Amino acid sequence: MTQTHDALQVLRSRGYRVTEPRKRVLKVLAEAQRPVSPYEIQEILQQKGEYLNHVTIYRVLDLFCSLKLAHKVLLGGGFVRCTLGAEDGCHRFVVCRQCGALREYADKALCEEETAIAQEFGFRAEQHFSEFSGICSECMASARS
Repeated sequence: MTQTHDALQVLRSRGYRVTEPRKRVLKVLAEAQRPVSPYEIQEILQQKGEYLNHVTIYRVLDLFCSLKLAHKVLLGGGFVRCTLGAEDGCHRFVVCRQCGALREYADKALCEEETAIAQEFGFRAEQHFSEFSGICSECMASARS
């Protein structure tokens, strides 16, 4: 639970209270094996006998994303907890379209290059989104068998 503890420390250090809803959503994200939607988070909590309304879940996820404690995965339409912490560069994903496996990585040089491209167009980049969809090595190996 080190990552969960670290995430709670980030909340405290940034002046946010560690509330039960925030702890519950963080726990679901920590235990999830794939991106989960707000509705799935609510369903998982209900299975544990807990309840949070959708508005609260969306607000918590929005806060977590702004603090880089979680990320929205565009290809899967769900949310995952950040596994890289404060690692330099924009955090990106490779997603297996067959099994849904997801890997997070950061590339500072890529982030800087994209910021420079945005500046060439007269934009100030605030966020970068990039995801790769394909087949993971495990799915490729099982397809060959």
